Order: sequence, then structure tokens, then C-alpha cells
Amino acid sequence: MALPSTVLDLPSILLPWVASRPDEPALLTPPGESRRVITWSRLLGAIADVRDRLRAAGLQPGDRIALIAPTCPEFMTEFFGAQAAGLVVVAINPLSTTREIDYLLEDSGARMVIAHPARSDAGAASAEAAGVPLHLIEELAEDGPQVRPVDGEVTFDATPRDGADLAVLLYTSGTTGRPKGAMLTVSNLLSTVQIVREMIDVQDGDRWATGLPLFHVFGLVTVTLSALTAGVPVTLFPRWDPRAFLDALREDRISIISGVPTMWMSVLAEASDGSGAEAPALRAVSSGGAAISGQVLRTFEERFGAPVVEGYGLTETSAVGTFNPIVGVRKQGSAGCATPRMEVRIIDLDGREVPAGVDGEICLRGPAIMAGYWNRPEATAEVLDAEGWFRTGDIGRLDEDGYLFIIDRMKDLILHGGYNVYPREVEEVLYEIPGVREAAVIGTPDEKYGQQVTAVIARTPGSDLDAAEVERVTREKLAAYKIPRIVEFVDELPKGPSGKILKRAIVLPGTVGD
Repeated sequence: MALPSTVLDLPSILLPWVASRPDEPALLTPPGESRRVITWSRLLGAIADVRDRLRAAGLQPGDRIALIAPTCPEFMTEFFGAQAAGLVVVAINPLSTTREIDYLLEDSGARMVIAHPARSDAGAASAEAAGVPLHLIEELAEDGPQVRPVDGEVTFDATPRDGADLAVLLYTSGTTGRPKGAMLTVSNLLSTVQIVREMIDVQDGDRWATGLPLFHVFGLVTVTLSALTAGVPVTLFPRWDPRAFLDALREDRISIISGVPTMWMSVLAEASDGSGAEAPALRAVSSGGAAISGQVLRTFEERFGAPVVEGYGLTETSAVGTFNPIVGVRKQGSAGCATPRMEVRIIDLDGREVPAGVDGEICLRGPAIMAGYWNRPEATAEVLDAEGWFRTGDIGRLDEDGYLFIIDRMKDLILHGGYNVYPREVEEVLYEIPGVREAAVIGTPDEKYGQQVTAVIARTPGSDLDAAEVERVTREKLAAYKIPRIVEFVDELPKGPSGKILKRAIVLPGTVGD
């Protein structure tokens, strides 16, 4: 079912499903004794309550509210309720410190903090310091107010919106300077959910599951909003638990799962050898956030019998850009072709488009591209040109068929003795070594070579992998200047809220190597 062209308020994407399947599940918590199943009619009833509460608080259309909550149904009711009231949601990592939240409240001008009780201490302190009210979210009960269809129709009061109206502010990770708020509009989100539904071929009867954070664009927009738009129920995991995730695949007969490579690695570690019974309905695995190694991709597909399809996008592009087709040619190591209604091109340092097969900066254009950075016109001008092209800061190339191959982040490039070393290429080899559970390649300062190629590895339990074996394997498969000369073993690699390995947070206590 396509969205009516006149729909401009986000809660209206739910109405067809409230009308046609009011008592069927919309959102579910993980299987177990404390599981909650929220139906479509109950979901809309809870959204109406949030809308009324926000309006009664005196908030006006266009005001910003800060939302701090894990991946749970309450995040979605607060999000949709704010949209129904015409507000802008500033989604904040629930693990943020008071100092970090202080900055986000000041930068966004948020007029209220809404926090989940399990993650409320820092938010409460920041709200008090900013002089704005704090609302603690109550757990959403299965029984409660509902909005039900009357004669097959659903009536719902939502503040009228324009496509250019701001819907969410999603702050970037701030790897360079302070975080910037990417402005995603109502039109951005509505366009993106249509793109995702088409590229994944979402079908009636599908069931989705994810442990991605909802304050992140991948979990919020390309998964949960897209699923609900299509009438697909979503099982949400507030804490990542690969064993519980496997239970949900079987019990809920999940057909689509979305996550990042570290999630798939942890699922493989928990899965039995014969996992067909653990995922009887699984038909598609969408992976993003970081490149997945070829070895992990092949092992996952063999174990579960479903294609792992990589996509590429950023917060500034509503998490869409390119995607490998579920049905058709999937090229291993590629992030796929441009998604519907999106364009991709590669440019050189002078901004000129380069031909197929030539490396350069990846640029994207289309209806999912952000309106700009909040109150940052200069930063916006640096990445968005007059023709709507967004400069990603990633290095890649297009092949003759239009498939995108991402080389690496421009800022992650290692300069070793005059040679360019792309960490991703080295990491692909490391993941082929038995005993490597997680790996990251970084550049460390070196007086002679400028930077030294350094491998940081978390071993699989019980492995006795050592630096000598790492050097032996990489020497067989890589040019001499790409071989890690420093190998460091750690218990765990640092990760961001979406499960992506954070190279900038790696601290080396010592070195092993020559």
C-alpha cells in the first residue's frame, strides 16, 4: 500500500493499518515473561495521549523536544506523539553524559526533556541546568486507550505539516569538532520510508526485528518507520542479546532483520551449527553502519540461508544511498547501486566527476538528503552544493554496472612511507584468520614512516592467535607496505551506540611486533 500523496504528517502512515488490522501486533518487546505486544489500535491510542500531553504543556509547532530512551515501544509513541503535535524531536543517546546532553540542549534550543526512567539521571540534571521541564516516560501497558476504526475509517487529529518542516534533529558523532545536528524534514522521512519499502520489497506478512538504537537514523528511519509504514510488526531489543535475538527469529518467525556487522558476528557465535530451525522464516538481512567482512557475510548466509545485503548511507542522507538488490546481482564487497530516487557519483579533489573504476569522494543526491546542519550554514555549504549533491567524506569507486565499492573514510586513510593504506582492505584479510573475532586497523605515529599500520584484534574465546601468525597470513595476502607492523590484542574493541567499532576510541596500552 503506497502512501497517499497528500500525507504530510508522520502519524498518518499508521492509519491504514489501524483501520485494517487494529488488533494485530505493531510493536513487540523481546520474547520472555516480560514481553509486551502493542497492537496497532493501542499504539495509536498511546500516540494520541502523548500528543495531548505535549500540547497541554504549551509546546508550539516547530518547538524542539529532547527524547532520551532506549530501543523500546515508548520511544516510538513519544516520537509519533511529538510529530502529531508538530514538534521537532532531538533524539539523544541514552548513554550520554550530562555534559553531552547540556551541549545538545543548548545547541538545539530544546524546550523539554523526555526521558526513559532507566536512563533519566543525566537528562534530569541537564534539564534542571537548562531550566526546561522534564517528563519521565511511563511504561506502555498492553491494555489502555485505543483509537479504533469506525466503519472502516480512522480519525486522528494531527497538526498539519509542510514537507519542508523539520521533523528530527539527529546529531552526528562529532569526530571532528562538536556534534552537528542534521536536519531531516517531514519530506525526507516520508521519501525514505518509500525508498526502503521498495528496495527491500517489503511484503504483507513480513515481520521485522532489530536491536539498533532508535536515536540513530538507521534504527529509527530505515527500519522502524519503514516497517510500520508497510504494516509490518517490529520486535525491538532495548539491549543487544544475540541469544534472545535468535529466540525471536524462531518464535516470532522474523523475515527481515537489520543491524551492523558486530551484531551478526555475535549472533554467529551463539548460533548452533544447524541454524535453519533458528530462523525458519528469515528471507533478508540488511547490514549497514560499517563494512561487513566477506568472511562474516559468507558464514552468515551459509548458516541461516538468507542473503545478507549491504547498503550505504549516512545520517545526513536519512541512512539511504545505495543498496545491493535482494533479488538480482549482489556483488560481494559492494554497497550496491543507487536506491530508487537517489543518485551517486564520484568526484576528484577538484570536484570533477570521475569515470567508472577511478577512486574519489562519494557524493549522493536525492529526496533523502538533509536540509542542512542546524544553525551551521558554513558547515552546510561545505558538504551540500547548489545542485543538491552531498559530499560524504568517504572514498569509493563505481564499477561499469553502477555498483559502489567503498574504499574507506578519507580521514581513516593511513599514510605509510608515501604509500596510501586503506584500513578496510587490511581488515578484510584479518577477518579471514581463524581466531579473529573483531579487528580494526589504524595508523599510529612513526618517526620514520609517518604512520605505522597497526592491527587491534579481539580474539575468539580460547584462541591462542599471536602476532607472528597475523604477520604470516597478512604477508601472504598483502603488499609489504600494508602489513601490520604493530599487532595489539584486546579483550574488546570500543563500539558506538549502533555497535559500530569506534577507531578513534582505541587506546593502545602497549605494542607487540617489530
